[in-house]
Amino acid sequence: MTQIKSVILEGTKYLVDSAQPLGYLNGQTNVDKEPLPSQECNLAALCEMAKDLPLVEDEEQERGAQLLVGEDGCTSHVDLFSQVTENKADWATVVTLMGEEYVIPPHTAFLLSDFTRIQPLVHYGTRFDLIVMDPPWENKSVKRSRRYGSLPSSQLKRLPIPLLASPNCLVVTWVTNRPSHLRFVRDELYPHWGVEVVAEWFWVKVTTFGQFVFPLDSPHKKPYEVLVLGRYRCSADISESPSETSEVPVEDQRLIVSVPSALHSQKPSLSEVLKPYIGAEAKCLELFARSLQPGWTSWGNEVLKFQHVRYFNLTPDYVYIILSSSLPLCL
Repeated sequence: MTQIKSVILEGTKYLVDSAQPLGYLNGQTNVDKEPLPSQECNLAALCEMAKDLPLVEDEEQERGAQLLVGEDGCTSHVDLFSQVTENKADWATVVTLMGEEYVIPPHTAFLLSDFTRIQPLVHYGTRFDLIVMDPPWENKSVKRSRRYGSLPSSQLKRLPIPLLASPNCLVVTWVTNRPSHLRFVRDELYPHWGVEVVAEWFWVKVTTFGQFVFPLDSPHKKPYEVLVLGRYRCSADISESPSETSEVPVEDQRLIVSVPSALHSQKPSLSEVLKPYIGAEAKCLELFARSLQPGWTSWGNEVLKFQHVRYFNLTPDYVYIILSSSLPLCL
């Protein structure tokens, strides 16, 4: 623990001292002083209701995905709950689902479902080079706030990582500062999936002045969170090419320093910082996602939460699509 504190203290000081002469972390912010949008989200409830819908036939599942916008610029019935949906267009699209509008970035794919409907992601037929997940860990503050549902750690073993990961896929898991969660990921979860732990990184949260958001030695809340990075060591039945077997070593105890988002539990994007370890053309997947990223596939029962139009300033260059749904309009 003393070694970790030393790494975080010295590393954060170095990064903050390097950033401040460039105009960063000097107390200024370009965020408008407007009230945050309401974070009430009914997507998880929609997923519960979708469990009563029949699954798509095997013949349809073999197609892998459905296009949000067809080659003719039009769309037909789109079932967000039973198939992966792709936006292959070069522009963002605004979709209307149950009276709410969501922005779908270009070149994204997503599946809105929970564990009981994750199979379409497997049928999607893509092996990913990077899998990032931010599980809804159980803790007292989550239970008190009821901001989102939590998940027992043991349930994470149900994630079909071996069916989603390419050889040497980089698997990255956000972990709270609860020691039991960290031990579980390192000693149970990753071995269960065939993932070898290769590094631990730290996301350090600072104020706009570059100071820790909580004291580093606080016995309760820490000013950092841990990322456990591992490589999927595939079973013998997955064919490997020379390009697939090569991998870039991941440095241990790297630091990511940033001002945390005003949106609860929103993590910084890892796309750029992980690119050297996976390559520019890597196929990327986020599990338990609550937003979408261009070029990524995302899954979760609130996967569109922070894509709601209230979080965006829209320009005229987008397309509106109204999604039909078999769900009753009761929300």
